[in-house]
Amino acid sequence: MKKIEIDDDLYNYIASQTQHIGESASDILRRLVLPASMANKPINDGSTQSAVNDDFVPSNQEFSCDPDAVFKELEGQQLITIPKMVERWLLVLSVLHKHNPVAFAKVLGMSGRNRTYFAKDKDTLLGTGSSTNPKNVPGSEYWVITNNNTVKKINMLKEVAAVIGFNNQSIARLVGIFAPEHID
Repeated sequence: MKKIEIDDDLYNYIASQTQHIGESASDILRRLVLPASMANKPINDGSTQSAVNDDFVPSNQEFSCDPDAVFKELEGQQLITIPKMVERWLLVLSVLHKHNPVAFAKVLGMSGRNRTYFAKDKDTLLGTGSSTNPKNVPGSEYWVITNNNTVKKINMLKEVAAVIGFNNQSIARLVGIFAPEHID
């Protein structure tokens, strides 16, 4: 096995493509770069290893997000001054993604009874309902359905926060920053 050095932004992109915990960088790159017909073919030495460090398994630290850093950034945005809840919501999702794109990738598994909530392209979400109104999460490759009421957005935000590692207290604080007018 050979090891290569890569820039942080490229590392974060590769890590964001993780489909399951423990997936190696080689597996991710093989899936992204090689045509499907070659993805599992042996290379020169007969193995299926590539020239990437297979010890890539992201640590628990990489799968957690520092709530205090998120809160500091969001409080600086003065969300309450943004009148449209969808714009506020997209901004919060963008900040969550920015602070941990690796963990944020897990939102792709979120869905309701009949709808997929997040996808990597608009068309996937358009295909799950007639009025999904997909929007891009700013600064990310992710799209999210936006045609939900504020209570549903709050519930989805709670789920996103839980997925990226927020505890119940941090989730409650996040909701309070996002929609203080909806707190009981």
